[in-house]
Amino acid sequence: MLTAAACDMHLEQLFARVLQLHELFTRAGIPYRVVGGLAVFLHVSERDPLRARLTADVDAAIGRDDLPAAIAAAVTAGWVHRHVAGVDTLVDADAPRARSAVHLVFLREKVRPDYLEPVPDSSPAKTQEGILIAPVADLVRMKLTSYRLKDRVHIQDMDAVGLVTAEIEATLPEILQARLQEVRASE
Repeated sequence: MLTAAACDMHLEQLFARVLQLHELFTRAGIPYRVVGGLAVFLHVSERDPLRARLTADVDAAIGRDDLPAAIAAAVTAGWVHRHVAGVDTLVDADAPRARSAVHLVFLREKVRPDYLEPVPDSSPAKTQEGILIAPVADLVRMKLTSYRLKDRVHIQDMDAVGLVTAEIEATLPEILQARLQEVRASE
């Protein structure tokens, strides 16, 4: 059945997942930050909630050395580690669905070998709830590096609310500046 409440339910599930991740990693002493679409959503919604687009899942960046501790922490919550199609995920052991997964990427490493840049390791920002999220400058760099359609849309969303500043643009290498200009030209 079609229902408008489905959006609210999905958002509640996403935030329940990210709060659980925060609690697990904080208790285990694992430095992390939320990256990807959820981080963009949080930054954009702070400026203009009506421009924030919902995302399907949770992406988090950790240090590669913290993966064993992250897996152990996940087990305490009933999650299991899966390595699928080159991606490390933490999923609910009882209902392992991609949409309920936490996708892990590693700080200071390229997500894919052909990517131009590794995942940045700047100090994370913090939400009112204490959730650590990648700063806007890191998200811009990551989105311009992966450069899929949804990443370009995330750049447009951040740019539309004034998050992609001249200061951030000036820190980008030439190829990422060119990609930013392509995104802006396509709006």
